[in-house]
Amino acid sequence: MKSTKDTTEKTLYDYQIEDLNTIFKCLETSDETANILYQLPTGGGKTVVFSEIARRYIAQKNKKVVVLTHRIELSMQTSKMLTSFGVNNKIINSEVKELKDQDEFACFVAMVETLNNRLQEEKVEINNIGLVIIDEAHYNSFRKLFKYFENAVILGVTATPLSSNIKLPMKDNYQKLIVGESIQSLIDKKFLAKANMYNYDVSLQTLKLGINGDYTVKSSDELYGNQSMLSKLVTAYNEIAKGTKTLIFNNGINTSRYVYETFKKAGLSIRHLDNKNTASERREILDWFSTTPDAILTSVSILTTGFDEPTVETIILNRATRSLTLYFQMIGRGSRVLPNKKEFTVVDMGNNVARFGMWNAPVDWQEIFHFPDFFLENIKNDEDIEREFIYEMPKSLRAKFSKSETVDFDIKAEYKRIFALGQKSKTVLENSIEQHAKICVENAEDVFDARILAKQLKEEIQFRVRQYSYCIMNNTKNYKEWLEEDYERKLRSSISKKFAAKM
Repeated sequence: MKSTKDTTEKTLYDYQIEDLNTIFKCLETSDETANILYQLPTGGGKTVVFSEIARRYIAQKNKKVVVLTHRIELSMQTSKMLTSFGVNNKIINSEVKELKDQDEFACFVAMVETLNNRLQEEKVEINNIGLVIIDEAHYNSFRKLFKYFENAVILGVTATPLSSNIKLPMKDNYQKLIVGESIQSLIDKKFLAKANMYNYDVSLQTLKLGINGDYTVKSSDELYGNQSMLSKLVTAYNEIAKGTKTLIFNNGINTSRYVYETFKKAGLSIRHLDNKNTASERREILDWFSTTPDAILTSVSILTTGFDEPTVETIILNRATRSLTLYFQMIGRGSRVLPNKKEFTVVDMGNNVARFGMWNAPVDWQEIFHFPDFFLENIKNDEDIEREFIYEMPKSLRAKFSKSETVDFDIKAEYKRIFALGQKSKTVLENSIEQHAKICVENAEDVFDARILAKQLKEEIQFRVRQYSYCIMNNTKNYKEWLEEDYERKLRSSISKKFAAKM
């Protein structure tokens, strides 16, 4: 077995050594069966830290360690890492029916379901267990195993110490939270890449919440699978991510397939991956993704854990989520650094940044751990996010209106002005249409050019109509759709009149 000094110098960074020492101090001063939770951001090297914890614990206490994961890929990665630290370990997978050779190993790596089945069948009993390490500890499936390890210390490891089930807070199972380095600190120290964040205005009011507290797949498929959202996604890719290695996260398999078809039709190099792919198909797709410079991979949430592809340059969140864990996991897939990669891009198509804050913003994990209800109740709702959204015309579109000194029009300010004058509220939209017609005419040779320009204002028209509907407190979907159609019709008419007047 390697010496601690040798392993530490070779493999661990300063912040990891600091956390290790804090965890061991905690293990020594706590009650024998106290459960500890350790938080470290995705990409901070949690597996490295707990592999050294396992190595050191076995050496010091002469007791065995069990490491629990929830995915077979994670079990294999973890076993490899433990071996590299000189920890003699065995994977308990579905093929292992009993443990006759357990005395030969100091550490066991197991998937939750497999180990639970073996322990229930009473075919497997692991003796002399002192420490149980739980990877991705925010998943609730691990709780069922706690009863088998009542005499062991449990160390949960996670990037987000917030339970995946609101009714089962983590503070019920862990007595203490140790918080590791922050995302911003890891960026400053060059361990994580810096994220350049872009967000597109998306109206999410058709989304429905399911019993798990996140948006349902069905309502997500309906929103993100429609033609206008698919077009918006392709536009976003072309404006921001074109030519980069891109990972697209969706909420439903159907949406991911629509994305695949849409991008393929646009002549882009894309593959689709979901949990129905066989192991060999998955390997082939991920190999293709790894070796193709401008590859685009569209998938559902299966690549949020146990997937490491440092060459990813762009992450597109083509979904909304109310899960803080998922938000950090998705963005974290692009945060690995390489000698020629210090930054990456995040394109948010689900108002997620507005809901949770910037990826690298400070987070009070102690407060979230101790008062999860308060945090969950105060997540911004979609209507509030939409009210606060400010539309900015993309640079490529602004260039088409270069002859106009300004293209701005503040619906809220105009509504206040019109209201103060005692005029009808519809005057606000009439003045907005007038301003849009003016900039289309200023930048076009003829009426046809102007109408083409007007079509490209669709997103801004949607934004202005939505702002107006908030002002008059009539925010129903049908009413807004009718207003948009009416707006576009009147805009075409106004453009024609202005050209006729010119003639």
